[in-house]
Amino acid sequence: MTDPTIDDIEALVGPATPHFAFQIRARVRELIADLPSDDPVRRFGEAKIVMLDDLGHASSKAENDTPEEPRTRIGWDEIPSSAPVTRPLPRTG
Repeated sequence: MTDPTIDDIEALVGPATPHFAFQIRARVRELIADLPSDDPVRRFGEAKIVMLDDLGHASSKAENDTPEEPRTRIGWDEIPSSAPVTRPLPRTG
C-alpha cells in the first residue's frame, strides 16, 4: 500500500459534518499512524484531527461564522446551533 497523501486526507475531511466528525477523525488517525512525526502529510493530518475534534463540538465548519443576529441578543448563548468550528461549544466531562 502506498503512503497516504494530503489529497487522501482532504478526500476524507472535505465532506465532514459535525455528526460524523469523530468517525472521520478516527479514520484520519489510522491513515497517518505509521508516518514519521516529521512527515508533512502527518502534520497536515494532525491539524485536520484538531479541526475535526472542534467540528464534533460545533454546528458547522463554515468559514464565515458571522451570525446574522448579534451574539449579544438575549438568549443567544443558549442556542447550541450557533457554534461554528472556529468557536465550538465548550467540552463537558
